[in-house]
Amino acid sequence: MLKSLAATFAAIWIAAGACHAEPDASLTVTVRKVSTRGGDLRLALYDRAHWDNDDAPPVKDEVVAAHAPETSVMFQGLKPGIYGLKMFQDVNRNARFDFTWLGLPDEKYGFSRDAPAMFGSPAFDRTKFTLLPGPNAIVIHLR
Repeated sequence: MLKSLAATFAAIWIAAGACHAEPDASLTVTVRKVSTRGGDLRLALYDRAHWDNDDAPPVKDEVVAAHAPETSVMFQGLKPGIYGLKMFQDVNRNARFDFTWLGLPDEKYGFSRDAPAMFGSPAFDRTKFTLLPGPNAIVIHLR
């Protein structure tokens, strides 16, 4: 009897915890100034701890076909928090951000808050945005 009572309380406690779990967030990214050259849009969402580490995996990433002049991308199942987003239009679909022989970007790119880039990614503080529980939306203009 004690075992079944303990199991019942454990089940109630677990169910109560699930009811109070932090709700998920979603993010719709509207990408503007998409080139007519086609290819894919590659978007990567980072937290502060992993922003500057090129070897660290993003919190979440998405790859979608690029449609000019505007493409929307949806991220789902995210934890609310503070994030930054990096992206580029992978015209030749080689999964790499390509540069010209002069070292200049050969593909369009963008960051959350339309943060400008000079010789690499902008600082996290220039790109950060708060993701709240439920639906969220941002706009990025490719350069």
